[in-house]
Amino acid sequence: MNLNRRRFLATLGAAATAVAAGGAPARALTAFPARDRGWSAAPPDWQALRNRLGTRLVLPADPGYDTARLGFNTLNDGQLPAAVARCASADDVRACLDVARGHGIPIAARCGGHSYLGYSIPDRGLVIDLRLMADVRVLPDGTAEVGAGARLIEVYAALAGAGRLLPAGSCPTVGVSGLTLGGGQGVLTRKYGLTCDRLATAEVVTADSRLLTASPAAEPDLYWALRGGGGGNFGIVTRFGFATAPAPGLTVFVLAFPAGSVPEVLGAWQPWVSGAPYELWASCQIHGGTPPSCRIVGCYVGDPSAANPLLDRLVTAAGTVPSSRSVSAKDYLGAMKFMAGCSTVTVPECHPTWEGGKLTRTGFVAVSRMLGPTPLDPARVTALMAGRTGVDLLLDSLGGAVGELAPGDTAFPHRDSLAAAQVYATATPLSEDRVRTTVNTIRDGLAGLGARGAYVNYIDGTLPDWGRAYYGANLPRLKDVARRYDPDGVFAFPQSVTAAPARRSR
Repeated sequence: MNLNRRRFLATLGAAATAVAAGGAPARALTAFPARDRGWSAAPPDWQALRNRLGTRLVLPADPGYDTARLGFNTLNDGQLPAAVARCASADDVRACLDVARGHGIPIAARCGGHSYLGYSIPDRGLVIDLRLMADVRVLPDGTAEVGAGARLIEVYAALAGAGRLLPAGSCPTVGVSGLTLGGGQGVLTRKYGLTCDRLATAEVVTADSRLLTASPAAEPDLYWALRGGGGGNFGIVTRFGFATAPAPGLTVFVLAFPAGSVPEVLGAWQPWVSGAPYELWASCQIHGGTPPSCRIVGCYVGDPSAANPLLDRLVTAAGTVPSSRSVSAKDYLGAMKFMAGCSTVTVPECHPTWEGGKLTRTGFVAVSRMLGPTPLDPARVTALMAGRTGVDLLLDSLGGAVGELAPGDTAFPHRDSLAAAQVYATATPLSEDRVRTTVNTIRDGLAGLGARGAYVNYIDGTLPDWGRAYYGANLPRLKDVARRYDPDGVFAFPQSVTAAPARRSR
């Protein structure tokens, strides 16, 4: 079985024993919106860009194009960019915009290439690939300067070497850029906040090729928008400055429960995790079936001696003894690798540059919801997953430090959410429509139970009222910022902030 970033937690559990409008077709939003701004109908002068980038500009006739154009999700392989520009500096990015701007083609930045709908590889557009800008440097004061092309495993390794940490995601090949710009949830979120909460500065190339530094003191509206407003909306970030924290010892754990115990476990997990100390993060993983099954996977900032009593409370509240239980101490890097499955199995995805530069890819459909501050009915959630073999519902806890900021303090609005929900299933081109219908049914069922928000980093082409679901009351301000820094829609894409309906749909 191909292990991917939304199925790694199931593997961890097994290892403990021995990752638009409702009902519209998924691709309805993937066509680039028409532009009527008097731009040139002529193609960009690719030769002028090649004169600067040389072989780092990859066109369809060039060797390597068939690899350079690919994103992570194989369902997006039909998208054929006009060019892929491998940029090594902010000036390279500026040169790309100078050549491509005004010709009516989509322009998008790509870091890890994990955009669920392939928005970072626009069909007939320009991909500004940032992977060559992947340096990570930790300053004496603990600030981390991170190139926008870095993937999480590279960030984690560099920080661990300096005894520091940054709260971020669990998939090692996700790019730091997209993760940060959409918020950045992860296994240390409850203790240290979202990744965007740690953003101190951002170097940004705007649509008119200006190079700006956004911070609380400089370009404050842009800085606000970059902290959760979604990737690709306001400019191309080329470098981040993060406030890191000292890296303590961590404890990782997996509790696998018997099939049929989901209502009891979920019913206990929700109040347990919402009342837990900030040091504890836990994900409730519900696997569809007859009956559904579940696991609790998590991380605790501290020693197993402090984590185990907290886990005992969950088991007691659930009234169900786990079929397996694994609790172990890890250092920061070890814990991040464990959460990616690297400590127990071989995960090709964890080694994108160490095995001939080839990134293992997979086909999948995934959608999301954000829970509100109150628990969901566990029996009704279980009913949504009954008989859905091959579909996972991942409930990743929030709260803690996330809730210390108000919804409008950053662009990320879901500060009072109990957890983020992701519905995930692997798919092929032949099964995609059927799988998408299934995951959308679960997504809409969760909304009916009160989980109406959504996470922009799990971008969803058929999500009803997606602008409000992603951004809540922050949407009007985000629109204003986008119009200010990209008035001509150079970075527009089907679910960009400017494309979102201004008012809640009826």
